[in-house]
Amino acid sequence: MTTDNGSGTTPSGSGTTAGGGGSGTADERARAAGVEVRPAAGHIGAEITGVDLAGDLDDAVVAAIRAAVLRWKVVFFRDQRLDHAAHVAFARRFGEPVVLGRRGSASPAGFPEVETTADRLELGGRFGMEHEEWLERRRHTLLRGWHCDHGARIDPPAATILRAETVPPYGGDTTWSNLAAAYAGLSQPVREFVDGLRAEHRLGVGYQPRPGDDAYVRHLLDHQVASEHPLVRVHPETGERVLFVNGYYLEQITGISRAESAAVLELLLAQATRPEYTVRFRWEPGSVAFWDNRATIHLAPGDNAHLGFPRTMHRVMLTGDIPVGVDGKPSEPVVGTEPGRW
Repeated sequence: MTTDNGSGTTPSGSGTTAGGGGSGTADERARAAGVEVRPAAGHIGAEITGVDLAGDLDDAVVAAIRAAVLRWKVVFFRDQRLDHAAHVAFARRFGEPVVLGRRGSASPAGFPEVETTADRLELGGRFGMEHEEWLERRRHTLLRGWHCDHGARIDPPAATILRAETVPPYGGDTTWSNLAAAYAGLSQPVREFVDGLRAEHRLGVGYQPRPGDDAYVRHLLDHQVASEHPLVRVHPETGERVLFVNGYYLEQITGISRAESAAVLELLLAQATRPEYTVRFRWEPGSVAFWDNRATIHLAPGDNAHLGFPRTMHRVMLTGDIPVGVDGKPSEPVVGTEPGRW
C-alpha cells in the first residue's frame, strides 16, 4: 500500500495507526464508513462486511479498509463478484499494482496485473518434474513453506489481494502470521539482539536438488535474485517493528557462522509461526483476502493436491518500498533485483 513513512510505534492489534489517511482508530473509521470489521483471531485477521468491492467505493470506505489492514494485517471479504478489471480497479485504490514480466498460460492475457495461481502447476514441468516433486523439493521442512511474497526482491510487494474463483469443497485453507506480534512476543534481550542483525534473502535457498543434472538448479544460477534485509524492519506506516523472517527465502544471517545462523533462524521462525500469532481462512467462491505483505508471512495449503478438486485463485500485488531497519539503514540488493523493476 502507499506509505507515508510514519515513525510512530503501534502495538499489535491496538487499533491505532500512524498512516493510511484520516484520524481515529480503525474501528471508528469503519463505523463512520458504515462497514463492520469483525476480528477473526486474537492477533491477526478480521472479516469485513457491508462492502461491495466491485462498486464505486468512497474515500471513507477505502480509509476504513486501509486502517483495518494495518491493524489486523489481513482482512477477508465474502461473496464478492469481482472480475479481473474490478479486481485491478479495487487494488488501485490502495497503491500501484505490480506488472509481472512473466506469467503462465492460466493468467489473463489482457490484465498484466493479475496472476492466476494455476500458473504454478506448470512450473515443475518446465524443469522436468511433476508438480508434486517440485513442491516437495522446495518445501522439504515443516516451516519452509512460510513466506512473504517475493521476499528476495529489494522492494517486496507492500500488499497482496487474492480472490477465489473456484475452491475445493474442503481443504485448501491459507494461514497467515502476524510478524509484528511475533517480534513483540520475544523477550527483551532477544529483541535487542536481533534488532541489529541483517540477513540475505535469496530465491531458491531451500531447494533440494535432484541427483545428477537439475534444470531448476541451472535456472536458479542463471536467474539469481537476492537482497540483504534487516532481520527486524520498521513498518513504514505504523512504525511497528516487524520480525522480518520467513522459511522460503532466508537461510543465512550476515556476519555469523552457518551453524549459528541456522540455530537463530530456527528459533525466530518457530516464534513467527506460533499458533497464537496466526489465523486460518476457509475459502469460498467469491472470497477475497487482502494482506499486508510487509508485516505477515503466509502458508499456502498443502492438504488439497491429492483430492483432485480444482482451486483457481487470482492475485494482484501492490508495489512496495525498500525495507528499513531499526538503525535506519535500508535493505541492499545483492543480485538480480532493483527497485521497481519486475
